[in-house]
Amino acid sequence: MKNAVAIRHVAFEDLGNLAPILEQRGYQINYIDATSSSLQEIDPLNLDLLVILGGPIGAYDERDYPFLLDEFRLLESRLAADLPTLGICLGSQLMARVLGANVYPGSTKEIGWSTLKLSDAGKQSPLKYLETKDSAVLHWHGDTFDLPQGATNLASSDHYINQAFTWGKRALGLQFHLEVTAQGLENWFIGHAGEINTTTGISVDQLRANTRHYAPCLEIQTVNVWQEWLNLVEDFTTHC
Repeated sequence: MKNAVAIRHVAFEDLGNLAPILEQRGYQINYIDATSSSLQEIDPLNLDLLVILGGPIGAYDERDYPFLLDEFRLLESRLAADLPTLGICLGSQLMARVLGANVYPGSTKEIGWSTLKLSDAGKQSPLKYLETKDSAVLHWHGDTFDLPQGATNLASSDHYINQAFTWGKRALGLQFHLEVTAQGLENWFIGHAGEINTTTGISVDQLRANTRHYAPCLEIQTVNVWQEWLNLVEDFTTHC
């Protein structure tokens, strides 16, 4: 059985729709909370897949949250060895920082559902399944990052140019939340209630209505995205 470790920063931001796909493909999933001391015990080179999930802190906040240093260590080793690695939101920002790019507060918070603009490379990537007429993804971030040198931009949005990138053959960073489900987002609306209530232009009612509209389509599309991406990284692993 293959092993997948998912580093979690808040309990309600989990693997979502990716979890059943990994299980179907023979992965044993192990969640590790970022604050757990067991984070230091992970051998970064002895995992079939590492996923670093989202969270409400900054990729530059290691002074307040020193466990980020352990995440940097894991990512440095994984990326240097070009091993299957996925970063979502905060995870993608941590990847960008480890790869030498700047991570910083953006000009506006991007919270809610909106479409992506795929680059030429993105249109040839597994993200191509998101380029349908009624397609949108969930954004939930206030920080952004510069594209790391040597990385390939896959997607942008109206607010931020760097929404997805690849590094090497087997690393993918997603600023948006491809993993979310309609049911799971109900937990987000509770966990992020403070941010929702203090951010102009968004509300639980609006987020819930847009979720009802967009989530069913996204949950179908993501099956294809995740399956194709896993096929790519697993096939490269087999033949390298």
